[in-house]
Amino acid sequence: MSEPGSLLRSLSGKPAARNFHTFVINEIGTAIVSGRFPVGSILPSDAEMMSSYNVSRTVVREALRTLEAKGMVEARPKVGTRVSHRSRWNLFDPQLLAWHFDADLAPAFVEGLFDVRRSLEARAADLASRHRTAEHVRMLKYWAHEMELTQGEAESHALAALEIHRIIADASGNPLLRSALGLVELTLALAAVAGTPEARTRLRAAQTEASQILVAQIEAGEVAAAVTAADRLLEIEQAHALAGEAGGGR
Repeated sequence: MSEPGSLLRSLSGKPAARNFHTFVINEIGTAIVSGRFPVGSILPSDAEMMSSYNVSRTVVREALRTLEAKGMVEARPKVGTRVSHRSRWNLFDPQLLAWHFDADLAPAFVEGLFDVRRSLEARAADLASRHRTAEHVRMLKYWAHEMELTQGEAESHALAALEIHRIIADASGNPLLRSALGLVELTLALAAVAGTPEARTRLRAAQTEASQILVAQIEAGEVAAAVTAADRLLEIEQAHALAGEAGGGR
């Protein structure tokens, strides 16, 4: 499973996989998402993948079982392992979402990511404004300040932004909203690398200001204003991600 923040921590350079299983599943998963292993195609045999990745049969089969659990592949007797149609993929899976970061994403897919995030985060902002505790407010202010301090550092700034969204989801009291953090992380990563360096600097400044407004409205318990602030923050990130042609990796 992908740990929260792992995609954003890779913005300054892709980290090495922690073990053979992680390495193989990342390689195959990314190849499927990018279309190198197209939908409907049969994956290379166990022997071929053992040779390509220099791993044991056990590692290959464990990786394939993990991908099958995500709905990405289906093993068929005497046929092999076939790449499943995208409609079967679990697109809320954080690891599967993270593999899209290095793919050439269609604008419609990026728009879809932000559409879903907008619906979820509007509700999270609403509930957080009603149910936040003093500790939630303290942590939100801390990470909003961290965003201000790290505007010159894309990775640290994005991680601070992710923490704000995580705390808002926690303050909402709805555990299902917390489960969408992988979607938030992917869109933050796509926005963070889109466009020119100058445009990214302007984005981080705009994100910081919009996040501070959102935190202030949640602290004040201004439900409608918090929802509006959350929507404005997403507008800023979506406009930048699409204008900068998000997708295609680092």
